[in-house]
Amino acid sequence: MDAFPERTRHHRITGEQAALRRVATLVARAAAPEEVFAAVTAEAGRLLGAHYATMARYGPDDAVRVAVWSSTGATPTTPVGSRVSLGGRNVNTLVFQTGRAARIDDYTSAWGPAADDARGLGVCSAVGVPVSVEGHLWGMMVVFTREEPLPAGTEARLAAFTELAATAVANAQARMELRGFADEQAALRRVATLVARAAAPEKVFATVTEEAGRLLHTHHAALSRYGPDGAVTVVAVWSSTGAATSISPGTQVSLAGRNVPTLVFQTGRAARIDDYAGASGPAAELMREFGTHSAVGVPVSVEGRLWGVMTVGSKRGEPVLPAGTEARLAAFTELVATAIASTQARVELRGFAEEQAALRRVATLVARAAPPEEVFAAVTAEAGRLLGAHHAAMARYGPDGVRTLVAVWSSTGAAFPVGARVSLGGRNVATLVFQTGRAARIDDYADASGPAAEEVREFGLRAGVAVPISVGGRPWGCMFVASTREPLPAGTEARLAGFTELAATAIANAEAQAALAASRARIVATADATRRRIERDLHDGAQQRLVSLALELRAAQAAAPPGAGELVQELDGVATGLAGVLEELREIARGLHPAILADGG
Repeated sequence: MDAFPERTRHHRITGEQAALRRVATLVARAAAPEEVFAAVTAEAGRLLGAHYATMARYGPDDAVRVAVWSSTGATPTTPVGSRVSLGGRNVNTLVFQTGRAARIDDYTSAWGPAADDARGLGVCSAVGVPVSVEGHLWGMMVVFTREEPLPAGTEARLAAFTELAATAVANAQARMELRGFADEQAALRRVATLVARAAAPEKVFATVTEEAGRLLHTHHAALSRYGPDGAVTVVAVWSSTGAATSISPGTQVSLAGRNVPTLVFQTGRAARIDDYAGASGPAAELMREFGTHSAVGVPVSVEGRLWGVMTVGSKRGEPVLPAGTEARLAAFTELVATAIASTQARVELRGFAEEQAALRRVATLVARAAPPEEVFAAVTAEAGRLLGAHHAAMARYGPDGVRTLVAVWSSTGAAFPVGARVSLGGRNVATLVFQTGRAARIDDYADASGPAAEEVREFGLRAGVAVPISVGGRPWGCMFVASTREPLPAGTEARLAGFTELAATAIANAEAQAALAASRARIVATADATRRRIERDLHDGAQQRLVSLALELRAAQAAAPPGAGELVQELDGVATGLAGVLEELREIARGLHPAILADGG
């Protein structure tokens, strides 16, 4: 029996307070968690008279030792970083299962992997206390003896040390979260700066993918765009190793099966797969080749439409991506969406300006009353270049059910000949426009039919759009643009209609001018015929009558008796006057000629 129990108790309390103070000083100095764990474990082991002491962190199905101590100073057979599986009946497992302190005073009755490790050290008894951080079980602290069981109260004394360990862990987590928040804001700021500077989309995509991968401490990251053909195309990729991989920008894979890109495409929401061994589909096969263990994907939506997906992944042998990865990744996809929307706005504005310039050039030709052939050629070329087509043509419908080309343009140099005629019929855009009077499109000419379709296929064209040209409310012809590869984008019909309106105006103007010229010609011809008729009537009628009267008057004058001098004189005057009237009538008849003869001689 202790002769001085009070003194012993005082020394124990003093030693315990000193040990706790030393550990608390480390915690207050924000020492590294590893240093705090080692100090707590050593102080507790020494203070409680143990032979061994350990601190471990719980995983999903095992525990990882973060600190070990031995009273002999010898290197332990279970070093820091070693793992021990949970299960059976031992202190490690009991604390994990109950979340409360546990003790086993005779380890011969214990079993499981942790019990086997303890018996290998010659352990007789053990006491374990949970380490809880912010209400969650984080790990445990255990002290072992090789002789008699640990005294009563060991649990409570050990708990004081675990509280300091929990404080150190919470402080370290808070610092890490704060540092992570600062790093995240810095990364987002760098990407936002690129977006604000209107950097090229490719640079924004590469930067945002790398920043997300680095910040989230993943093995790889990728940004991909969904296509209309049920496939996803990689536009940017990053790897923590920096080595070339089987996935690179431009890699295309079909959407099918169960994998992150397909799940995001199907649901429009974030998706995760924590074990890619159970994933399926082409994208899953590619990711497994890349060494992916777990992955998280977040949708990229632009103006309410699903544009693509951003994916991050861990490799085999690494833990699954932590909870909250989806939310942190979403901040980057928002910047990607902003960059895409800004780029699209700039492209649309530039396209609008180019379209207005092209329409202005054609309108100038129309206003100058240029020949229709010149306007047709200009309209066709401007439309083809502006719409990014490979071929463009303007055709006129004939009354015999034939389409005749009046203008052609090609970006490849090979073009349909002007004047080429082909019968309408079958399923092709020229025939569809003729039959319906509305715009028509065919995205795959492999399914088209009729003579016009055969002609199009001969030139290697895959897709086409045609818009009607109407003049004075009646169908005149159509304008056609075509691509050798992908279908023409939505909206091509509306943009092409702006050019056909100018073509219709030019045609209407030309027809009006032709009609005016024909009307003028008819008026001139009628006037000339009228003048010739009047001249003929004067010559053959009044002139001939006056000549006859003049002759008769001269005959009467000659037949007058000798004594009729006064009568002869009067007859002479009348004859002279009649001759003058005849001359004047002749002058009038000679003046009835076309005005051009008077002006030009």
